[in-house]
Amino acid sequence: MISEKMKALVAGSSVIRAMFEEGKKMAEIYGADKVYDFSLGNPNVAAPKEVNEAMKQILDTTDPIVVHGYMSNSGFEEVREAIAKSLNQRFDTAFTQENIVMTVGAAGGLNVILKSILNPGDEVLTFAPFFGEYRNYVSNYDGTLIVVSPNLETFQPNLSELEDKITEKTKALIINSPNNPTGVVYSEETIQKLAAILEKKQQEYGTEIYLISDEPYRELVYDGAEVPYLTKYYRNTVVGYSYSKSLSLPGERIGYLVIPNEAADFEALCGAANVATRILGFVNAPSLQQLAVAKCLDCQTDVSYYNRNRETLYEGLKQYGYECVKPEGAFYLFVKSPTEDEKVFVEACKKRQILVVPGSSFACPGYVRIAYCVAYETILGALPGFEEVAKELF
Repeated sequence: MISEKMKALVAGSSVIRAMFEEGKKMAEIYGADKVYDFSLGNPNVAAPKEVNEAMKQILDTTDPIVVHGYMSNSGFEEVREAIAKSLNQRFDTAFTQENIVMTVGAAGGLNVILKSILNPGDEVLTFAPFFGEYRNYVSNYDGTLIVVSPNLETFQPNLSELEDKITEKTKALIINSPNNPTGVVYSEETIQKLAAILEKKQQEYGTEIYLISDEPYRELVYDGAEVPYLTKYYRNTVVGYSYSKSLSLPGERIGYLVIPNEAADFEALCGAANVATRILGFVNAPSLQQLAVAKCLDCQTDVSYYNRNRETLYEGLKQYGYECVKPEGAFYLFVKSPTEDEKVFVEACKKRQILVVPGSSFACPGYVRIAYCVAYETILGALPGFEEVAKELF
């Protein structure tokens, strides 16, 4: 018999994944070109050619014992040093390999840092709407996720409510910018105010509150938007990064944590992250992928592809009467449902073979997420269906 905890997790398994699986079944019935699947944030842009070339070169020229063998739980020293130097050049920081822990994607990184800092009953805050797996990640270590209500006008963080919800049990705040599911980029002013609140509350309660910045979409920005690098604003910041989106490598599961020297209990925290990497069963991040991304630190996926999708879909939906804050980053639109219960909207779309994810999956009912990291033809094919739904429900 499976555990009671897993029973609940199975029963509430990811709506996003369920929609993705349903899309595959619909493709068998209607044909793949007649199903418009916007459910999963699975990049449709191929990885830069340099990535494949790097992997081939590594396999052809590097000792197989090194390529396929164990290394430090934190990852190859030369890989971590290369990443640290790249960050220093881009963000005027002063990291070394000691500040970098290679991880099994951003999800693995978040689990490593939460395992490292949480005691049972500790509270972790996050802003709605948020990636639903945060709740499970916190629950993995018997913490409690506290949700801050969304700011429905701008989807910038609701800072007044954040301040009210911080308690002596608060151990961390998870933020995600550019944001999944809204595509909103948190402004520098927002980050400065947020950091001031955390500093104030640390002093008030005599505790340490870690700011965990989940950044898989950092490079996917439009219209000149800039994403502040949070270690420069708040000393107790830990950054979780993934190459899943920036290099279109979601299935390779490769990323890293940045733990700055200024963070409280730096040495103990790094040691805990190393041990957590091992005992969570990762042992270390994939060896070949570590070596490959170190050769591709100046590469990036084709953001113009996503931008064309963004503009076409956003302008089309606005023309049909839909409401949406125009995203500055990532590859999602978070669209207000024309019906109070967004599941009615989801079902109306499904009748047109259009798959979107209800906002309740992100703790923000009344909206749907549309992942536009798809073929351009999928956008064009779906627009008439969205127009039909608008005429039916508005």
